[in-house]
Amino acid sequence: MCSLGKLIALSAILLTTQAAADSVTTAHGGDLFTTGSTISQTYDAGRDVFAAGEVIAISGRSAGDIHVAGMDVTVTTSTDTDLYAAGATVTIGADVAQDLSAMGYSVRLLPDSTVGGNARLLGRAIVIDGPIAGALIAAGGEVVLNSVVQGDVRIMTERMRFGPDARILGQLTYRARAKIDIPDRVIPADRVRFERWTRGPMWDDIHRTWQQMDMPLLPGFLTVFAAFVITLAFFVLTGSIFLTFAPQPVAQMRHDIAKRPGRLFLLGILGLSVLFGLVPITALTIIGIPFIPFAILLIIGAWTLGYVLAAYAVAMRVVGLAGGPADPSLLFRLLVLALAVCIVTLLNFIPFVGWIINYTLVLLGIGAMTAALFNHLIGNPGDALTVDMTST
Repeated sequence: MCSLGKLIALSAILLTTQAAADSVTTAHGGDLFTTGSTISQTYDAGRDVFAAGEVIAISGRSAGDIHVAGMDVTVTTSTDTDLYAAGATVTIGADVAQDLSAMGYSVRLLPDSTVGGNARLLGRAIVIDGPIAGALIAAGGEVVLNSVVQGDVRIMTERMRFGPDARILGQLTYRARAKIDIPDRVIPADRVRFERWTRGPMWDDIHRTWQQMDMPLLPGFLTVFAAFVITLAFFVLTGSIFLTFAPQPVAQMRHDIAKRPGRLFLLGILGLSVLFGLVPITALTIIGIPFIPFAILLIIGAWTLGYVLAAYAVAMRVVGLAGGPADPSLLFRLLVLALAVCIVTLLNFIPFVGWIINYTLVLLGIGAMTAALFNHLIGNPGDALTVDMTST
C-alpha cells in the first residue's frame, strides 16, 4: 500500500474510533493500525505498524515501518526497516534496522536502542544514549551525545554536551552561536567543523517562548474564556440563521424531539454511523479519495447542527413546561437558544457526565435531522385509514 493510502486508512480509523477510551487495532492489507487514548500494545507484525493516541507504549517487532504519533510516546518495537515517531515526549528503546526519524519537545534514545541506518532528530532536548551505525543529524535547544556514531554528524544547537561513551567516527559539523569545547576522546579536532549560527529576531522570539514554556502547557483563564465566547457566538449565529430562514422545519424537528426522544436517539446512532462510514467506504472506491474531505466536513456540519438543534429543543421544552408562551417571538427563541447553548457548553467542564449529556444531545439532533430527511425522501403518509375511510 502506498504512503497516501496508509495515511487515508489511518485517518479513517481515527475518525471512526475517536470516542473510544480503549485502544483498537485493525488489520488492513497486512498493516496494523492502532488508535485510542492510551495504547499499550505488543506487536508481531508482518508489515507496517501505525499507532496514534495520547499515551503510547508499544513493544514487540515489525517487519515493516513503524509510524507513531501521540503525546507521551515510548517505542521498544524492533523493526526491520524504518521508524517514524512524533510526540511531546518521545523515548526510543527499539532496534531500528534502517533509519530513525523522531521529533518532539524531548527526544531520547535509550542505551538499549540501536539504529542501523541514519538518525534524524528534532526537539527541545535531545539525549542520545544508543549507538547509531549511520549518520546523525540533530537540531534542538540542547543535544547530549553519549554513544557511538559511526557516520558523519551534523548538529544545530544552543548547547552540546558529551557523555563518557560518546564517540564520533565520521566528520562533525556543528552550528552554534559560539564554539563549543569538544573533547579529543569524542573526535579529533581535525575532523570538526564549526559554523557560526546567527539568529534573526523571529528565531529569538521563538527561542524565548520555548525557554519559558512549561510542559505540559495549560491555557490561561483568558484563553479558555475567549474560546468559550467564540464557541458560544458561533453556535448562536448558526442557530439564528436557521430560526430566521427555516422556522417551520426547525419547529417540526423540535416537536419531534419532545414527542419521540427514544426513537430519535436510535435514529441518531444510525445517522451518525452512516456519516462516519462514508470515510472508509469513500476511500475504498479509490476514485472517491478526493471527496474524503467533503465527507469529513459533512460529519462536522451534522454534528454541529444536531448539537445546536437538540439544545434548543430541550430548552424550549423546559420553557413550555414552565409556562412560557405557546407562540414565542423570534427574539424570544433566539434568547432561549443563546441560554441553552451557554448551559450545555458549560456542561463540558463536568468530567464524563458533561460529555455524556452533550453526546446525547448530538444524537438527538442528528436523529431529528435523519427523520426529517427520511420523511422528505419517502414522504409522510400521515394517519392510516380503514376501509370505511376512518382514521385508526
